[in-house]
Amino acid sequence: MLDELDVQILDHLQASGRMANADLADAVALSPSACHRRVRALEKSGVISGYVALLSEEKLGQASSVFVQVTLENQRRENLSRFEKAVSRCPQIMECFLMTGDADYLLRVSVRDAADYEKLHHDVLTRLPGVQRVMSNFAIRKVFRRTALPLVA
Repeated sequence: MLDELDVQILDHLQASGRMANADLADAVALSPSACHRRVRALEKSGVISGYVALLSEEKLGQASSVFVQVTLENQRRENLSRFEKAVSRCPQIMECFLMTGDADYLLRVSVRDAADYEKLHHDVLTRLPGVQRVMSNFAIRKVFRRTALPLVA
């Protein structure tokens, strides 16, 4: 379970993952060694699963997000596993969720434009194992993107 100091540490790291340990320790009123031990414990427990640089899809020419609902022919475990393994190898697919409801999976795809998506749809998505139906929705614009989880002690 997280205590208040863990929450403070995580809040700071979510806002600035490159924050120096000394600065983080000052921000949460701990000694640098105690702060370092807490961060390592959060990493070891899996609460902190990694560190990344968040890139601008727009600045890198991947300004279009497409949300793709995928329905499989059936939901047998081996078919789900084959689909998930295949979809994880496609770098344009940014997120994949197993869903309840009408579709089996919801994907978020990052592409340059409609033509780029058409190629991905034709060459990859419709050829994934077990795919019966693909329904696509283009995002008009990103209103916001949140990367920080809300935390409570």
